Amino acid sequence: MKKRSERNNATFEDLIGLGNHSARKNYYPELTQKLDELEAERNRYKWLFDNALHGIFQADLSGRFRTVNPAMAALCGYSSANHLVEQITAIDQQLFVDAQAYKTLLMLLSRDGKVHRYETRLFKADGNAIFVSMNALLKRDADDVTLEVFVQDISERKNDQARLKKLNEELEQRVEERTHALATVNSKLWDEIREREVAQQQLQVAKEQAEDANVSKDKYLAAASHDLLQPMNAARLLVSTLRERELAAADNHLVERIHVALEGAEDLLTDLLDISKLDQNAVQSDPCAFHLSQLLNAVQTEFQPVAESAGLVLRIRKTDQVVFSDAHLLMRVLRNFVSNALRYTNTGGVLVGCRLRGQQLEIQVWDSGEGIPHGCIVDIFKEFNQLEQHRNGMRTGVGLGLAIVERIARVLDHPIGVHSRSDRGSVFSIKVPLADADVSLPMPVGQVSGNNQFDGEAILVVDNDQDILISMQALLTQWGLKVYIAIDAEEAIALCQQGQIVPRVLLLDYHLNDGKTGLDARQSLDQYFNYQIPAALLTAERADHSLKQFRAQGLQVLNKPMKPGKLRALLTHILSLRT
Repeated sequence: MKKRSERNNATFEDLIGLGNHSARKNYYPELTQKLDELEAERNRYKWLFDNALHGIFQADLSGRFRTVNPAMAALCGYSSANHLVEQITAIDQQLFVDAQAYKTLLMLLSRDGKVHRYETRLFKADGNAIFVSMNALLKRDADDVTLEVFVQDISERKNDQARLKKLNEELEQRVEERTHALATVNSKLWDEIREREVAQQQLQVAKEQAEDANVSKDKYLAAASHDLLQPMNAARLLVSTLRERELAAADNHLVERIHVALEGAEDLLTDLLDISKLDQNAVQSDPCAFHLSQLLNAVQTEFQPVAESAGLVLRIRKTDQVVFSDAHLLMRVLRNFVSNALRYTNTGGVLVGCRLRGQQLEIQVWDSGEGIPHGCIVDIFKEFNQLEQHRNGMRTGVGLGLAIVERIARVLDHPIGVHSRSDRGSVFSIKVPLADADVSLPMPVGQVSGNNQFDGEAILVVDNDQDILISMQALLTQWGLKVYIAIDAEEAIALCQQGQIVPRVLLLDYHLNDGKTGLDARQSLDQYFNYQIPAALLTAERADHSLKQFRAQGLQVLNKPMKPGKLRALLTHILSLRT
């Protein structure tokens, strides 16, 4: 047994069993190596802890920090980790904005042992709050429990989300405002057409569809135009047939009332469709050189009967000037000017004339009506604006005509003007550029009389609407024409084969069944007869690209609902070219 003095002189190696006389001394190098490795690993983790990009901290369950890395201090706005530990003595109260959020975190850790992507808010040193995402672990070591948390600042993402949410709310508000504005406009339109019994149901359906789909009135009117105009066209043709017959006075009065109501509904639909296209910038000018007398002849043919029925005189001073414009759009302007002049003139008449203004020709429409108050001249070009002047009993319209004129003039880049004196009448004008002097055009045909009777010429009408076919047959037969009707090209060819018929003129609807068009029908008939029969399209199609296609094929076009006077003038013109 060793002496006490010997035991007191024992070394550290002796005490842990690695002395000179211990067999375990052989493991000393390995143990030293392991201790060095542990120290290196500890230093590596300490370096990672100190240099981590995200905040890291350890805390006990009482809410006190045990250790904090510099990134956590910087994230919370403190100068150092020690400063943060000194200042925050109760995590749930001083660090977490919502103390309940800390309790919830502890509850989840107690249940699962770990939590991923736990989002909450923390206070910074300056009192502001930041959004953070936490990954947390609950480490149990004997009687000690440690909370280890990795913290990432997500304030920028949260702010982006908040900004996006705000933008969405603002967008929804703008949509709601536009929807409200649309509902207001639709309400005004409904007030204007309430008494139009024929079109009331169809327009109401279109209005409800527009509200349900949250689209503009312009789009739903354009989409519904064909279905609205087809039955109205058939009714117009039947009423025109009745107006030309000898009827009892009481029956004649009823027919006239129907005629006026239909004309009002037709004009309303046409105006709405036109202003819809103009507001969508869907109308493009296609200018060319033409004799202005072509338009003036058409104006006289259309409005001479209207003026006579109102007891007024319509005078049109012709001109041989050649102008450069879009004939279709310019005609729309002149029709509105003359129609308004006749509507607001009780006695006297309307004069259409032209004056040279340098390189422009000013077309003027004079009337002898009551005139326009000076303060109202600016307002007459606004939508749904009508003057309170006495009218001559003609239908009143809805106040869109001059609004359409103003938009068309902008498309054409033609200046318009208006001058008026109370009790002396008004003059509306539009300036049109003259064509180049070297432009040579054939002189147009003269004015076509609207009162001639035809002499049994054969007319073939192709339309997929049975009501329109019946109406066309009744009206054209009454004019002295021999009328054949068919719903498509196949039926038309079979009819011609059966009766050995060679029609003088083809009147073709554009939209036929099975996706076919009047252009297809014309081609089939031309192939059957082996030559091209004069043809005209009768259609509710108003798209610019379609109209250009029709013009490119040399086709005359009448838009539905057709005015019988225009149809008669067109047939007279076509037949006169073949005599």
